[in-house]
Amino acid sequence: MGWEDAPSHICRGGDIRGLAFCCPPIKPCPIHDALKKAKLTPEEYVKIKKEFAKNTRLGAGKETCFGSLVWCCKPSKPCPIRDHVLRKINMDVDEYMELKKKLAEKLTNKAKYSEEDTIKALAEAFNVSVEEAKSTLEDCDYDIRTAMKLLRLKNLNK
Repeated sequence: MGWEDAPSHICRGGDIRGLAFCCPPIKPCPIHDALKKAKLTPEEYVKIKKEFAKNTRLGAGKETCFGSLVWCCKPSKPCPIRDHVLRKINMDVDEYMELKKKLAEKLTNKAKYSEEDTIKALAEAFNVSVEEAKSTLEDCDYDIRTAMKLLRLKNLNK
C-alpha cells in the first residue's frame, strides 16, 4: 500500500529517495547535493524523470507547475493543483505513492550499485561483516572517510 517509509522532501532533509518529489534542478537548493549523492547529473535526473513520466500515469497533469505529476511533491504537502489532477485521472494516493517509490528506485539505482561496492570494499579492507560496514557507513551519513576512520579505530580496539 503506497510507500510506508517514504522519505521527507529533499528540502526538508530527506534522503536521496526524496528526489522522486523534487522539481527540476533549476535553482540553488538542496537537490544539487542530493543529485551528487545519487551519482546523477542534473541532465540525467531530468531525463530519468521525463522517461518515467512517458511510461506511467505520472505523465498526466499538464496543468501542474512543471507539466506532469512526475515533478510533484508528497501528498503530505498541500497542493490543490496536484490533488485536482489526481482526482481528474482517478488516481488515489496509494497509486501515486507506489509510482513515486518506483521512480525513486530508478533515481537511486546508480548510487545503490556504488554503495554496495563501497560497503563490500569496507568490509574486506577492515575485516568486518558486510552488515557492520553498512551500519558504520549509514552512521557516518555515507561519508566514506569517516566510516574508514571509525572502522580503523574499531580494529585497533580489538
